[in-house]
Amino acid sequence: MNILLTLLLAGLTMVGPLAIDTYLPSFPAIAQTFDASPLIIQQTLSMFLFCFAFMMLFYGTLSDSFGRRPVILISLVLYIAASIGAAMAPSIGVLLACRVVQGLAAGAGSVVGRAIVMDRFSGAEAQKILAHIMMVFGLAPAIAPVLGGWLQVGFGWRSVFWFLAAFGLLMFIAVQRALPESLAVKDRHPFHLAPIAKNYWKVLSHHHFLLLSIAVGMCFAGVALYIGSAAYFVMNILHLPETAFAWMFVPLIGGMVVGSALSGKFAHKFARNTQAWMGFAVMIAAGLINVAYNYHYVAAVPWAVMPLFIYSFGLALAMTPLSMIALDYFPNNSGLASSMQSFIQMLLFALVSGLVAPLLFDSALKLAWGVLASLVLSVIAWLLAQTGKPVTH
Repeated sequence: MNILLTLLLAGLTMVGPLAIDTYLPSFPAIAQTFDASPLIIQQTLSMFLFCFAFMMLFYGTLSDSFGRRPVILISLVLYIAASIGAAMAPSIGVLLACRVVQGLAAGAGSVVGRAIVMDRFSGAEAQKILAHIMMVFGLAPAIAPVLGGWLQVGFGWRSVFWFLAAFGLLMFIAVQRALPESLAVKDRHPFHLAPIAKNYWKVLSHHHFLLLSIAVGMCFAGVALYIGSAAYFVMNILHLPETAFAWMFVPLIGGMVVGSALSGKFAHKFARNTQAWMGFAVMIAAGLINVAYNYHYVAAVPWAVMPLFIYSFGLALAMTPLSMIALDYFPNNSGLASSMQSFIQMLLFALVSGLVAPLLFDSALKLAWGVLASLVLSVIAWLLAQTGKPVTH
């Protein structure tokens, strides 16, 4: 049963990353279709990410009040409709509007899925399940741009959005048939705005929770920087075709899958703080190697992407224990806390990929320095979270 639940929740978590990564190889083709500048095309990603982050504030709370299943099902309906609209978009404006709706609808699975795990499991077992979900989910960003490249070459960019609609429909059917409700009616919180606002403030003003969420978001920002720069990094810096995105995404996501598998095994062996420090040590090593390589050499495969594997491996080791430490502060508001954590992480992801990436994606060395800078900020937030009240183990 745990295997089925893991696969289903991983599939729901894939909905957002698929919408982000599958169409990246189509950037030049979309620009040509609508005679749009690269900056405008970049906004189809940035607007999606900002809306994705914004709605993560509310999915947990809505699921705490109305149940997990209804929130997921309604969001999937909106996602399918927006994907179909994007596939048929007659103008860049319509495409942008559909990407906004896609972004608003795509985050329910990751937020509510994490709350479902917290409903049904606790402690090391919950960390193990979350690590396994992350391991399976990690396949999506690795496969998505490769699949998107072949769809682009074979059928054009509109086929990418038809694929996203089909995946959304598949997940809707799977949830309808195989995902039971995990939050009993007696455990739900009434949907009253004043108490909800009070709970949001309680979570947002919690010093340690906020710092831990920023720590996770800033180390993940290193990945966001490369994802936001993917089309330019692969095609302009590495000089590879649109069908060669695997050179970037397989190492990037492969490290995350391997790290997540190891994180699940470590759940019963190491304290969460210890595992987090192990992850940070690996990421620091990867960041320094990346800067050193790009300072001395012109970026080329496979060497230019090897540090990405090491970095994402360390990221996977650190992310799950950091997230669990933060969520443990709010056992009675796990949905809301999961929403706030996801919002902070995705807001940082959106800011980095939408605003910082365009400033750095013309140079492999600039990207390497950007990753290292985000990691330093992450470590600072983690160190500050250690002060004062002890962090939960």
